[in-house]
Amino acid sequence: MYETLTLSALPLGESAYVARVSARPSMERRLTDLGLIPGTRVTCLARSPAGDPCAYLIRGALIALRRSDSDGILLKKTRSEAVAT
Repeated sequence: MYETLTLSALPLGESAYVARVSARPSMERRLTDLGLIPGTRVTCLARSPAGDPCAYLIRGALIALRRSDSDGILLKKTRSEAVAT
């Protein structure tokens, strides 16, 4: 029913929803302040040539995150979204 993946594994151009944010306390607070809370839709819009950092669309804002920070963000995607995108 749901596919789970980390934010860093979200393919370019695809979207998913935040299931859980797990990071060191100061980073978790920053991510929460940016709107990364359970249920928030996130879209991967761009990757740097080296693949790190990546740019994500979060609540209308374009946010760049390093892989070390995005590895702690668990996403869920419905199977129908996984097939459709």
